[in-house]
Amino acid sequence: MRATLRWAHSDLRTHRGEALFLILATVGIVLSLLLATALFGYATNPWQRVFEQTRGAHVWLHTARSAQLSKLTGLDGVASESGPYATETTTLTSHGTRAAVELRATPQHLTIARPLLHSGHWLDPATPDGVVLENHLARALLAEPGDKLTLLGTARTVTVLGIADSAEPRYDPDEQPGLVWAPPSILHAPNGQVIGLRLTNPDDTDYAVQRAVTVLGAGVIGEVATWQQARAEAQGDNRLLGQVLGLFGLGALIAAGLAVHGAITTRIRGHLRDISILKAIGFTPDQVVRVFLLQHIAYALLGAVTAAALTRSLGSRLPGRLGDAIALWQSLPGHALTLTAIPAGAVLFIAATTGLAAWRAGRVPPVPTPLPSVRGGAATARVGGRLSAPARRALGLRVPPALVLGWHTAFARRTRSLTTVARLALPLLLIVVAMSAWTTISRFHSEPARIGLPAALTVHADAGLDDRDTRALLARDPQVAAAYPGVEVAALVPGQTATIALRGFGTHQAPYPYALAEGRPARGADEAVAGQGLLDLLDVRVGDWVRMTVSNQPQILHIVGRSIETENAGRVISTSLDTLRENDPSLTATLYQVRLHPGTDVGQAARRLTAAGHGHLDVHTVTNPADGLSPLRGVAAGVIAVLALIGLVELLTAIGGTVREGERDLLALKAIGLSPRQITAITVTATGCTALAAALAGTALGTPLAHWLINTQGRSSGIGAGIAQSPPLLLLAAFGTAAVLGAAALSALPAARAARRRLADTLSAAA
Repeated sequence: MRATLRWAHSDLRTHRGEALFLILATVGIVLSLLLATALFGYATNPWQRVFEQTRGAHVWLHTARSAQLSKLTGLDGVASESGPYATETTTLTSHGTRAAVELRATPQHLTIARPLLHSGHWLDPATPDGVVLENHLARALLAEPGDKLTLLGTARTVTVLGIADSAEPRYDPDEQPGLVWAPPSILHAPNGQVIGLRLTNPDDTDYAVQRAVTVLGAGVIGEVATWQQARAEAQGDNRLLGQVLGLFGLGALIAAGLAVHGAITTRIRGHLRDISILKAIGFTPDQVVRVFLLQHIAYALLGAVTAAALTRSLGSRLPGRLGDAIALWQSLPGHALTLTAIPAGAVLFIAATTGLAAWRAGRVPPVPTPLPSVRGGAATARVGGRLSAPARRALGLRVPPALVLGWHTAFARRTRSLTTVARLALPLLLIVVAMSAWTTISRFHSEPARIGLPAALTVHADAGLDDRDTRALLARDPQVAAAYPGVEVAALVPGQTATIALRGFGTHQAPYPYALAEGRPARGADEAVAGQGLLDLLDVRVGDWVRMTVSNQPQILHIVGRSIETENAGRVISTSLDTLRENDPSLTATLYQVRLHPGTDVGQAARRLTAAGHGHLDVHTVTNPADGLSPLRGVAAGVIAVLALIGLVELLTAIGGTVREGERDLLALKAIGLSPRQITAITVTATGCTALAAALAGTALGTPLAHWLINTQGRSSGIGAGIAQSPPLLLLAAFGTAAVLGAAALSALPAARAARRRLADTLSAAA
């Protein structure tokens, strides 16, 4: 053991740079994995973000009016309370559909469990009948800010002021009533109350619930909702690009593992001469294996601990979304276990790969085999093996020797070259996927018409304006390009098991410009286009006829195209207003989709139309679903940085291996008259060719992979395929050029140093 440690210490002193490189590589890889984990949680766990931003309650207790909830104040384990609030169970109707709701008497100012506004604004004393709807309830009711909702069985109405996200259990038509935050004056007959408890230790939720039930009495408890239940329900709701970002985490793990394996294998390959000397002086194969295993485990452990410490102490201070993602991740339950498990897994993986490579090192013979560059006493300039026929012809055509020999060096050993290209291509491939996701989201913002949002404003007119006056008022505005009258109602599907959105926008003379991904526009009588969610729900395809029920009247439509639908999970069927009037001649337009001229300020146009309507028009901007995905562009940028770091580690490993293996050829290259600058150019060319092959492979495979992933996610979410966008060709070309030039620049310095080594050092390396 003493001899092993002494040799390891001597090796460390001799190869300090290599040891430092391996430690830094481990730090970078573990940091990449930790950042990927944090980014994945940040991107695919919207419920946790809402919970943290709203300071949500861990437990919600629904009780009878007689419950003395003041007893819960100061309960052991309870940090603060939200409420109690009076509640009333009722039913709201809107656009022909209904939903069971819980009206919650809510004050204007909340510190615990304040909903996160999605659109509109919070409760306002100036609007005593105003309410705020939970987001999923609003989708079910097809409600937007400004809509009037009716309480079933009464003449009472409420006005939707806003739509908000909440960390509480979401609306389920079969199990969970929708949540409506309302002023206390709206509740006429409260039949219950609710209180939220924020705990000091979320892991003690079961104990806290048990204590609360004991204090209040089981007879007054109606329902208990915990944060675990709400999180479990929310995790089933995937967001656009969630699966793509999940792939980044898995891809980063694989790329990091390949980078570690490549670094270790390259380092051991460079120690073959030292291993032979150890065998010659009496080291056994087990001792040789132990030397490399202990060394690399020590390096990996130091790097992993450093990465974990940096993430723990400085991660949340990173600017932008990376810092936010790590801060949120550190607040998640089980974060400490993940912070330990990932570095430990990296160390174990490095130990396993080192053990495999060290086992091969243990089988190295005591006497090294003659090198291919020195055979029979004659020196030949066969860099990496015999030159191929095309290479020899290129030399005959006076192509610079550095280019020919560099290309030959990069691809002479096919298996090793393909492995290096594959390891480097993987992070580049994932970067192309991230760039495609970025481009797709950016296209949603710049060209909303491509995702079915050609209109920028939605206008509702009251009884003071009829259809003719409203259309004339909109037509007079110089910035309005077109105004499409329409209606949107809820329709029962066959079997009356679910409701869908039936839309009638535009007329036969001025059809609404739906964004089609398949089929053709609906031009004739009884023709319609449908979203992917509706096609999946009814198990139909383009070309089929469907029957639905609207207010006890059947409506039969022929689906001639598939449209991109971002609302109502794609469960939308759209036709013209004239087609719906054929079934119901008394049908009148209830809203107008307004398309503006390019470059128009949407907010200014909305204010101008509102003023022109003199109180008779309710104008709202159309919500772009990409607005909720905008933060993911920052996340994609962070993922690109992580993958670039892994690619850099792999590139430096490849450069080190190329330089080390080229040392044996220095004597031959100098003997045939090549200058140090030409020898340096050989290594730079070899590295550039490897990077070029990896960039071409990553781009060629990453672009179709990104299309498949994004379209698959769009199909599963109901939006439908056809939303994926490839990065511009100029951007892809710039990306590939930057990768090649960066690789060449990184290899220039170590290649120049190796080319100018002393003769004695060259002889020692070739020995």
